[in-house]
Amino acid sequence: MNDFLPIIVSIVVGLAVIGALIPVFLKVRRSNQNYVGPRDANDPAPLDATDAQGGGTLVQERPESQVPPSDIDSAEVEPETPTAPSLETPLPVDGRLVRLRARLSKSNNALGKGLLALLSRDTIDENVWDEVEETLLLADIGTDSTMELVDTLRERVKVLGVRSPEHVQSMLREELIKLVDPTMDRTLNLTRHEDRPAVLMVVGVNGVGKTTTVGKLARVLVAQDKDVLLGAADTFRAAAAEQLATWGARVGVPTVKSDVDGADPASVAFEAVKAGIEQEVDVVMIDTAGRLQNKVGLMDELGKVKRVIEKQATVDEVLLVLDATTGQNGLTQAKVFAEVVNITGIVLTKLDGTAKGGIVVAIQKTLGVPVKLVGLGEGADDLAPFEAETFVDALLT
Repeated sequence: MNDFLPIIVSIVVGLAVIGALIPVFLKVRRSNQNYVGPRDANDPAPLDATDAQGGGTLVQERPESQVPPSDIDSAEVEPETPTAPSLETPLPVDGRLVRLRARLSKSNNALGKGLLALLSRDTIDENVWDEVEETLLLADIGTDSTMELVDTLRERVKVLGVRSPEHVQSMLREELIKLVDPTMDRTLNLTRHEDRPAVLMVVGVNGVGKTTTVGKLARVLVAQDKDVLLGAADTFRAAAAEQLATWGARVGVPTVKSDVDGADPASVAFEAVKAGIEQEVDVVMIDTAGRLQNKVGLMDELGKVKRVIEKQATVDEVLLVLDATTGQNGLTQAKVFAEVVNITGIVLTKLDGTAKGGIVVAIQKTLGVPVKLVGLGEGADDLAPFEAETFVDALLT
């Protein structure tokens, strides 16, 4: 018996080893049945243990279905073509000042609010009227207009005896509108003649924003469906012609300019009007160089530009651009320019800054020329036709 014991133990150990190896052989066999060769693009990646139970994700996510490049019909692919830069569309002209009213009222309402506060007091004595007078003078209304307004207000308050803010504001609004004078003709005389375009010149001292004003006014006219041509007769300031041409290009308006620095401005203006006649445009606008009003030679040259233009067309509008922040100093400039080129209208720029609203009254009363346009900001469409009642309402808001 003892002789068979080692044999029996060996047999048992052998069976145990064989039993332990059977699962390993079976696992290897199963694994050899999965993707023994390379998979093509349509075969999913193998699943791990959790995938087989439906609780996991693919080891490698399948890319989203795409049409192979060879299957794309080449006729359906349109070649890219260069597109011309789109032109800007200027804002409508009607109601521009209304849209800009909030900006105007925020920066220029000291005049209206100051007067309202004074005239709404329970007792209005001589001290109050002195303060009213001082407020008007500080607002650049001018001495004559100030005396006129104070006398009128004094009489109305005495007769009516009103003190309520509503009545005072209504009374003040009426008198300020009278001073601003809504009866003045503020239309731009830019209707094309039968055989030639209307011609507009823009003049003023250095730094008031003439070129920018011409560019913005071109946008106003384009918004009115007018065909416009620009003339860069400011040949002394570096890059003035390029600046003007850029403004025009934004709304599809051509610019006539010289390639020679310091060219004769009268010659450029002449060529611009000639081109406007040949192209049958509606309006030709001439930008001129800035010049100090006390430089006789430069002012004479400005007169020459106008005379040269008039050899082939009439100058229908001469707009003087004034910086509203210069106050009474602007009146001196305006008087000299009016003597040289017969100004037909005023453009007040920078009326959104530290300017006082009363300068509108002072300029019109001194020159007898209406304010036709006002610039209320740096935006491309921040040039608006002047409206007397809307302007006064902004001051009193």
